[in-house]
Amino acid sequence: MLNSAKKLVIDFCGLRFNTPLVLLSGCVGFGEEYTRVKGFSNRDAGAVCLKGATLAPRLGNPPHRIAETWTGMLNSIGLQNPGARAVVDDYLPKLDFSETRFIANICGSTIEEYAEVASIFNASPIDAIEINISCPNVREGGVSFGNYPEMSARVVAACRRATDKPLITKLSPNQTDIVENARQCIAAGSDALAVINTVTGMAVDVDTRTPVIGAGQGGLSGPAIKPIALLKTWQVYQVCSEQNIPIIGQGGITTATDALEFLLAGASALGIGTALFYDPLVCQKINAGIVQYLDKHGLDNVTELVGTLRATDETRRSPT
Repeated sequence: MLNSAKKLVIDFCGLRFNTPLVLLSGCVGFGEEYTRVKGFSNRDAGAVCLKGATLAPRLGNPPHRIAETWTGMLNSIGLQNPGARAVVDDYLPKLDFSETRFIANICGSTIEEYAEVASIFNASPIDAIEINISCPNVREGGVSFGNYPEMSARVVAACRRATDKPLITKLSPNQTDIVENARQCIAAGSDALAVINTVTGMAVDVDTRTPVIGAGQGGLSGPAIKPIALLKTWQVYQVCSEQNIPIIGQGGITTATDALEFLLAGASALGIGTALFYDPLVCQKINAGIVQYLDKHGLDNVTELVGTLRATDETRRSPT
């Protein structure tokens, strides 16, 4: 039997991850914030996904930007960031790439902007690039790229031409057919998929009769969306398994049991986000729980669990 640490090691798009856990974009700043928490170690995660970066600096949305909901959280930060060039020049040199992998998260309001940001990170030590296709396309009246498969694929194709680093496309649940979107993104050159991004929602202040979030609406994350994320992961896995495309399953993972569910449904890696806000050391607990499960079932590595959900034929034919 392998030791505990080796049981968690995975290969993700040719990158060695110490564990299948990935700290999600927007939850750990530009990679250095959680290193200030006593007891936290980047080695507890296989990869850290940096906050989203655009071509030019952005101030973000008006407050309030975050609101707690029942078993979840709404956020509408508005992509506040110093710009991709500043991230590469000022933040990446401060990161310890010997501890974990670092993934850039790129955003844009045009296809050309996505490609230019991808090119900037391509000339950096970053390990991989995640494409946030939930950004609005200003040339299409503010419609999100990620809500339409053809538009998503055009963004991926442009980024593919701009970089030779592994590309991960983050899929939105706020669309009609996430499976078709996944299929087209893979055909356009995406090496992996992240499933899912946040679910659009809102909260209302009944005293002022106004939205709590300054922008009116935000992205819902946390345990409230786990059943949605789990189903979407399972559906997308049916496409990914045919071409050996790995999935980062994410959405409401707070315990080892949650993580195991996503692995069984087809996720190769596991995104941890909202849980970090109330338990910065949650990764240690999830890793320990996964190892305990592997030991109990006589398994040598976490990869042996991926996609082993015992689903019926009816489940496989479920609507997307």
